[in-house]
Amino acid sequence: MNLVFMGNPAFAVPALEKLAASDYQIVAVVSNPPQKMGRGKKMRETAIAIKAKSMGLDVIQEQDLNSSHFIRELEELDADLFVVVAFRILQTSLISIPKLGSINLHGSLLPAYRGAAPIQWALINGDEETGLSTFFITPKVDTGAVIFQDRLPIHPNDNYGVLSERMGNLGSDLLVKTINLIKSGAASAIKQND
Repeated sequence: MNLVFMGNPAFAVPALEKLAASDYQIVAVVSNPPQKMGRGKKMRETAIAIKAKSMGLDVIQEQDLNSSHFIRELEELDADLFVVVAFRILQTSLISIPKLGSINLHGSLLPAYRGAAPIQWALINGDEETGLSTFFITPKVDTGAVIFQDRLPIHPNDNYGVLSERMGNLGSDLLVKTINLIKSGAASAIKQND
């Protein structure tokens, strides 16, 4: 099965590593272009772009996800599935390209904490538990039908870095489980309650 992986931060790195070590073929990795960051405003690449390049994977760094050139480039990859982890909002023109759809790994038990920064919101709100969700992407942000969810406790001393690392590792396993189910044709997704 051919996959296109899309992601940016360190949270997504364990998923990329796990998928690259699996029987699935990552035909391209999509990540943001380098941006000026930090006090020195030096150009820096995303954690995913750095990791993907170090693994010898083809990396596409496109600013305009709606450009006809980018859409055509993705269509030519003939991917079975787009796998998205902590990336950007995808329009319908992208979501519909792969044969089996597009899936996302989200850092909350959807529908809770849809949108950006779900791990941070769970910590800010003093939640004792959080989790991860895999779901089919739809045009409306983080509202697609859920394939799998996995829970984990938030420990009293957890901060964003510690919790994000634990969730990234757990999420990588959840993604492989999700893709295996989709490949088998047995994926049944449950519509989210609003």
